[in-house]
Amino acid sequence: MDPPERCPGDVFPAAGALAVAAPDGVLTCWSTGAEQLLGLSAAQAVGLPAAQLLVSALPVAARERFARQEGWTGPVGLRHQDGSAVECRLRVCPLPLGDGRAGWLLVAVRVREETERDTDPLIRWSFDQSPFSLAIYDSEGRFLRVNEPMAKQLAASERELRGLRITEHMPDQGFQAPERSLDRVLQTGEPEHIENYVRVPGEPHAHAWIVHFTPLKDSLGLVHGAQLAALDFSEQYAARERLALLNEASRSIGSSLDVPRTAQELADVAVPALADFVSVDLLDAVLRGDEPPLIPVDGPLLLRRTAIRSGVKPAFTVGELARYPEFSPPVRCLATGHGSVHQIGDPEITRWLAHDPDRAAWVARYRAQSLIAVPLRARGTNLGVALFTRLAPSAAPYGPDDLQIAEELAARAAVCIDNARRYTRERRTALALQHGLMPQGTVAQAAVEVAGRYLSADSPISVGGDWFDVIPLSGARVALVVGDVVGHGISASAAMGRLRMAVRTLADVDLTADELLTHLDDLVVRLSSGTDSGAEASSGEFGATCLYAVYDPISRTCSLASAGHLWPALVCPDGRVDFLEVPTGPPLGVGGMAFECVQHEVPAGSLLALYTDGLIESRHRDADAGLHALRGALADAAASSLETTCDKVLKALLDERPTDDAALLIARTRALDCGHIAVWNLPNDPEAVAGARSQAAAQLHAWDLDELTYVTELVVSELVTNAIRYGGAPIQLRLIMGKTLICEVSDASSTSPHLRRARIFDEGGRGLMLVAQLTERWGTRYTGTGKTIWTEQPLPTWLPRTGGRRADGPMATRRRTGAA
Repeated sequence: MDPPERCPGDVFPAAGALAVAAPDGVLTCWSTGAEQLLGLSAAQAVGLPAAQLLVSALPVAARERFARQEGWTGPVGLRHQDGSAVECRLRVCPLPLGDGRAGWLLVAVRVREETERDTDPLIRWSFDQSPFSLAIYDSEGRFLRVNEPMAKQLAASERELRGLRITEHMPDQGFQAPERSLDRVLQTGEPEHIENYVRVPGEPHAHAWIVHFTPLKDSLGLVHGAQLAALDFSEQYAARERLALLNEASRSIGSSLDVPRTAQELADVAVPALADFVSVDLLDAVLRGDEPPLIPVDGPLLLRRTAIRSGVKPAFTVGELARYPEFSPPVRCLATGHGSVHQIGDPEITRWLAHDPDRAAWVARYRAQSLIAVPLRARGTNLGVALFTRLAPSAAPYGPDDLQIAEELAARAAVCIDNARRYTRERRTALALQHGLMPQGTVAQAAVEVAGRYLSADSPISVGGDWFDVIPLSGARVALVVGDVVGHGISASAAMGRLRMAVRTLADVDLTADELLTHLDDLVVRLSSGTDSGAEASSGEFGATCLYAVYDPISRTCSLASAGHLWPALVCPDGRVDFLEVPTGPPLGVGGMAFECVQHEVPAGSLLALYTDGLIESRHRDADAGLHALRGALADAAASSLETTCDKVLKALLDERPTDDAALLIARTRALDCGHIAVWNLPNDPEAVAGARSQAAAQLHAWDLDELTYVTELVVSELVTNAIRYGGAPIQLRLIMGKTLICEVSDASSTSPHLRRARIFDEGGRGLMLVAQLTERWGTRYTGTGKTIWTEQPLPTWLPRTGGRRADGPMATRRRTGAA
């Protein structure tokens, strides 16, 4: 039979002798090549036992393989028809017949033909002179041939390698993957290629390799070995890794506006891709958000270790202060603005380590080999320095390419760190503004005991426009205010400050809650349009919500009005929690809408809780759920201190990182009983002035306030006289002893007296001036039936300012001893 066409890579030529034998070894087919090789025709050969063609018996190993129906290849001597011996290389391959038995395919090639092929100089030259590292393995994955580049890479000759598997010569774990690929190629006959980053014995450092494994097959497709071709692509690998590192840096660095976190992101990205140890040290001013100072040129530099990432135990801890001498690489790179590459044995590094024993011990322990010092600079400002250290002995020392990538990473990180620094400064400024505009402690009130909290959001927008306030009013009353300006940042804080001052100004003239919100709404409309200052209108609409409540401890009533704000919570002394219903008007800034004021009776000892929406709403909770949670937090607050209640409410309702700022104001109401109040209805008659003075003096004596009698009589005389002369009936005199002594005179006229300076020859106009000078405060409050003129005098320093009589005070002592 004719041999098959020759395929590329065949070990045997097409002219080889082919024959087929039955399972018992009898020849059944005989090719022309076999006839030419041994001189026997097909008619003569077919039917002969194949063993008769052998000059000598086959080796025992070959017979054992035949018994297992396995193939065999080896040199044999075949008998020619003329009786001579023909030296051949014989291959015997099993041919399954489908019934569990196997025939045999016999292929024979003269030894001299194979030798001619092996000794072809072109074939030998192409293998030995190839620029690639080449190796040939047998069917068991053992070295047969290697060319000169491969021998150099493996640091061994072909004779030393022949018969060894890959991991027998290189037991490192990095060579297990190539050996597994080689085994798969020998088993499947399919080529494979892998990429591997290892250090071969002939190189001092690790390289990146592309390794191709190709099966070596005969003309029948049987695999008899494999070829390896390896290409060093370290430069392309390094470029690809640099691009991947920069891409990861652009994605990871700057995810927040926090300086330490941004510095840590730089360290995390660089390890292990660029370094085994990274330290990011910043100036203290950067961490505070301040403008960094100039770098000293003739002295040491102090930097704060802000971030560390290491594959080994670091010798330093985050947060400690690092002192760098003026000749050290960190100081020099900051002074010059350029990074530098150093080997550990360089003179400048040796000098530096001599001044830093801890660092020197760490370097010696972990055998650091090279480092890069890169300045962190952004917008012409020095922020700190980044130190990259390489420890692995298999990695190449740092070079110019590594310095370039380190500088690129540092430049990107520096911009993010500077952005975080600027944000820190602006946030600190906004927080200072916000807290500066909030109440700085509250004056003790006879009407309420108060406690409040303000928490800014833990987010890039942070500071907002939430606020609360406690405003003392005339007649021992107090105003409780809470509001929320739309937006965040310094502009919202500034707008909040303007609104808070406006509320205090309007409250000072004793407007009712609905009137005050109406005036405040007009102000917000002007702020939104810019007409209040002649400035251009703001780019976005300006709005706010506000709740204004006035509590009167005498009548125990609370008057409230709301401009788009949430209802306040009321905790009764028995622990019951309700939300006071308040007609909710439009938010401030809408304009042209009316607000409605309602009154609620509040038992003494109750808690009033005013809050903003940032307290009850969050990412995972709507307003209804928040109100339910607030009700639960206030359920048993009546008996607790106000400070404790505030902390409990914040803990129950706010997340660890709230997305919106929140304000909370809690007030415990008090009541002034009849023992602290004296009221007289006066006739519209000038003769009633003297009686009013006497009644007031008697009441002061009863309250042990004789020291205030002279001024009080003068005040009563002036105010009652003015009411009789310029006002109208009914006229009422009221004294209230609370935190101060309050004197009020009410009449039916809405005409308010004006303070003026009398001229030399004027007969009147001096009384009100004296009243203003002798009292602490005075003013006018309009009512539905007229007006009330009021004054306040401080109580004597020896009298506790909680109201009530002091039996052992100085006045009592003087009365008991008869002293004047």
